[in-house]
Amino acid sequence: MTLPSESAPAAPITETTFVATASGEDDPPAPIKGVRRLLWWVLPANFVIFAIWGSVPGVLLPEQVRVALGDNDKLANMVIISTIGAIAAMIAQPIAGQISDRTRSRFGRRAPWMILGALAGALALIGMAFANTLPGFVVAWVLVQIAYNFAQGPLSAIMPDRVPIARRGTFATLSGIGLMVGALGGSILGALFFHSISVGYVIFAVTALVVLTLFVVFNPDHPSTNFAREPFSLGDFLRTFWVNPVKHPDFFWAFTGRLLLYTGYFAVTGYQLYILTDYLHVSKPETVIPLLGLISIAGVLITTAISGPLSDKIGRRKPFVFGSSVVMGLALLLPWISPTITSWMVMTFVMGLGFGMFQAVDTALMSQVLPSAKSFAKDLGVVNIAATLPQTLAPAVGGAIALTFGYAGLFPVGIVLSILGAFCVWFIKATR
Repeated sequence: MTLPSESAPAAPITETTFVATASGEDDPPAPIKGVRRLLWWVLPANFVIFAIWGSVPGVLLPEQVRVALGDNDKLANMVIISTIGAIAAMIAQPIAGQISDRTRSRFGRRAPWMILGALAGALALIGMAFANTLPGFVVAWVLVQIAYNFAQGPLSAIMPDRVPIARRGTFATLSGIGLMVGALGGSILGALFFHSISVGYVIFAVTALVVLTLFVVFNPDHPSTNFAREPFSLGDFLRTFWVNPVKHPDFFWAFTGRLLLYTGYFAVTGYQLYILTDYLHVSKPETVIPLLGLISIAGVLITTAISGPLSDKIGRRKPFVFGSSVVMGLALLLPWISPTITSWMVMTFVMGLGFGMFQAVDTALMSQVLPSAKSFAKDLGVVNIAATLPQTLAPAVGGAIALTFGYAGLFPVGIVLSILGAFCVWFIKATR
């Protein structure tokens, strides 16, 4: 993939003026070390965070819960742990975003919280290795969710903070590759630690801390010490979780579309371990999960590498998002009609194609519907609820559906949600 040549923002303005007056439709000031370096570093930064989301709730935590609390109640226990953890994630990221928006330091608004979040997350993840009761799992997973969302929220604001609109498709592609390879590669790596879960937790924790620290060091931000200090009010704080859909309809439709599509995707794939064992009757899932991860990564990389730069070139985002939703919906038909490991493998590849296309373009689309540069991280925190919540809530959603309708009930739900998510995108007016 060839990156576009470096170019200055179309309308150069100071960082202070940008934060005070701009929105997601405006080009930000050039990064201190240039856009190219930022483009490449966002890939490993996203990878290490999403490797945790891919390995822990999808592979390591379910197995740890099964071993510690028993096989008979594993589904009900995961529903409890995942639901409470998802609520924590939903609350944490917008609050983390608002705090980072208001942070004034010589390292900028985002860097301090990325480092602190990664450090606290590492300690929480290592601590979870010692959990052996249901309350212990709940407390540990909640701490992991809160800490890493404090790192992920500010990281997600890097695009509107520093990347010009003309290069956001490329940035979103690299960000999406890191995200999806992290989530899917996390499941592969998680399977490698299937019988040594504590070691896996330590390795994931240390790796995330090192990579995010290097990201901050090699991509310094403009100091925020000269930014106007926004007065704190309880009302503003409580409105952290609210963006007015009447005043900002594009934001509302972008959020709703992402929420629906992500929920449809992760309600099925996020429950892969138990589907393999209890629906497809695979005797040794730890030997199959790495292969499935590689199959999915292959599909994701193909469409992610093409879709983001192509959307920049033609100046359109919506057709890619709609097409990805249709592809994902059709893929979910396969294991529903034919519950075999072969159909699951084919579905995994086709879903990878669709989700890669979606992830590469949706991030760029989202960055263009943000109301104000004063609250990029907070607003993206609200947006990222639509991405983070389905991933962390997937075992709970899947568990509730599976307990009621059996595992076969997951697939029609995923199909409907994917298609509905696509239609929401057509109501967005800020981008084509």
